[in-house]
Parts: sequence; structure tokens; C-alpha cells
Amino acid sequence: MSDRLKALADAGVSIWLDDLSRERIETGNLADLVKEKSVVGVTTNPTIFAGAIADGERYDDQVRRLVAKGEPVDRVVFELTTDDVRNACDIMAPVFAETPADGRVSIEVEPDLANDTEGTMASARALWSAVDRPNVLIKIPATKEGLPAITAAVAEGISVNVTLIFGLQRYREVMDAYLSGLEQARDAGLDLGRIHSVASFFVSRVDTEVDKRLEAIGTDEAKALEGKAAVANARLAYAAYEEVVASDRWKVLANAGANPQRPLWASTGVKNEAYSDTLYVTELVVDGTVNTMPEKTMEAFADHGDLHGDTVTGKAGEAQQVFDGLAGVGIDFEDVLLVLEHEGVDKFKKSWTELVETVSGQMEKAGQGQA
Repeated sequence: MSDRLKALADAGVSIWLDDLSRERIETGNLADLVKEKSVVGVTTNPTIFAGAIADGERYDDQVRRLVAKGEPVDRVVFELTTDDVRNACDIMAPVFAETPADGRVSIEVEPDLANDTEGTMASARALWSAVDRPNVLIKIPATKEGLPAITAAVAEGISVNVTLIFGLQRYREVMDAYLSGLEQARDAGLDLGRIHSVASFFVSRVDTEVDKRLEAIGTDEAKALEGKAAVANARLAYAAYEEVVASDRWKVLANAGANPQRPLWASTGVKNEAYSDTLYVTELVVDGTVNTMPEKTMEAFADHGDLHGDTVTGKAGEAQQVFDGLAGVGIDFEDVLLVLEHEGVDKFKKSWTELVETVSGQMEKAGQGQA
């Protein structure tokens, strides 16, 4: 067992792997990560699946069978990905049995529906029903159109991972959408204890965009702020979360058995080589949160990650000073957030196209093999 990762888990941070493949499932690698690396959850996305399907022969037989049945590409994508997530849910079941907030595996609604509330709900229902495991989380993007879908999904008892959150205002709207869904679920007589949610607050992309703008400003004052916006933004998000769980509205739901919507730090792989490769783990340690990491980041932390106790609670004032500094040198953070959300949805859609193209290629090969 990695001592550093165990210490991180003991500090109250749930370590989730931001990756999944049939190879990880079938070779026992995922089960080993649970045993040896304190991994207690898994997140996926279309890019992860595209890589797994392109690189692995373990999908070939299933693709051939589906092609023989005449299934269209969207259906083949659905079958391949929901099978992997269902099997990963089964591997994570012992963790889930012990700690129901963890042992979770996330799968995304179709990204083309990011701006379509009804379509998102239909996709969420289809995935929830197909995976058919209580420890699956359905990923819904925090777009304006995604917010009502989050409420509707939670109201129906579907556990949700809200993804693509970049800014505080939208995060507050996400928390409100979750609470509204819980209130509707309670009024419908559902067991609130069975509904779980995480709010995936994106980290590294904030620094990437802000640093680019600071670099362009070029003053010493601007350069001194490089690499600080992402952590400050996440710490302010945590302060907003603390406000919500201290509210009377939340207390009523908690007394009815509801689970808090835990903050999840996403996009925690460090993109700037000038920064520590464990920056977005070390600086975001706080009890009751999730950090979903690419394996490279997890290995880096296991090897040389530092733990300085809780690095989030009580840091809102310091974080606000960073934002005051950014405003002072001319950074329009609202514009940063608009760009990030637009890019995020765009990447979300492109990764889906990449997955569909990858599967189409595999289907073509399978079809030739049957000819």
C-alpha cells in the first residue's frame, strides 16, 4: 500500500482514478489499485473510452457480435461503455458496501446534449437503467440547460456527478439544483439516503487560461500571480460549499437522510511543467472531498507527494486576495469562465466524436472480418 496515498485517504480525501479500460477490469489492475493505491472510485469520459477501445483487442468480440446484429454505431458505443462501467461497479462493490459515498463509477450523458435539457434527462435515464448498479454516477454537465436535468435526475433517485464546473456562481446554482432535486425526491417519498452526488470542480484548466493572460500582460505583478488562480478558485468553491451545508435548508434535508454533494476536484493533472506535478492534490486537501486523478498524477503523489494537513479550510480570505490581485492587473475572470465553459463543452463534444469515430473504425474492421 502506498503510504502517501493512504495518508491522503486518511486525511479524508477520496482518491478516484480518472481512467477505465476493459484491460484494467479483466487483468485485475483496477482491483489491485483499490487494494494497493487507496483507490475508491472511478471517473470516465469519452476520450478515456476512445483510447481504451483503440488500444485494446478486448473489445473486438463484442464489436463483432454487435456488427453482426446490425447495430448502429451509437448503440455499439452505448453497449461497450455501459458494459465496462457495470463491470467496474461490480469491482468497486465492496468499497461501496463499506462506504456508500465511494465505490462509485461515473459515466457521461451524450455530450451533444449539453445544451438540451430533455435530451440530457433521456440519456441519464437510459444510462442509469442500462448500467443497473446502485453505485453508478451519471455525469451531467453544469451548463444552464444541464441544471434542470440535474434537479430532475436527483428527483427521480438517480445519483449524479455534475461535471464541467469552473466558476463560483455556477457552482452555487449546481448546489441549488441538487437541493431542489432532493426536496422533490423527499416529497415523492423516495429514500434520500440512496441518492448521492459529487460536484466536479475543474482545476488545472483555470490556471492554463489565466496564466496565458498573465503572460500577455507581462508585468512583474502579473507574473507573480501565475499558477495561483486555480487553487484559489477551488478554495473559494469549498467555502461556498461550507455555507450551503451550514444552511437551514440543508439541515432539513440532512435530517431526512440526505447525503451532501461532495466537492470533487477534477482536471488535477498539472499541465505546466514549471509547477509541481502534485500541486492540485497537495493544495486541495480537505476532509469530505474527492480528488479524481489520472494515474500519472496518482503515481507522482505516491512517489513524492507532500501532505501539509488541511490546505483548504479557512483559506477563503487568502484566495480572495489572489482574485483581487488578478482584477488589479486587468484579468476579467468572468470572461475566463465563459471561455472555459465554452471550451469545456466543445472538448466534451469533440471527445464524443473521437469515440464514435474510433468505434466506427473498429466496426468497419469487424465487418471486413465477417465478409
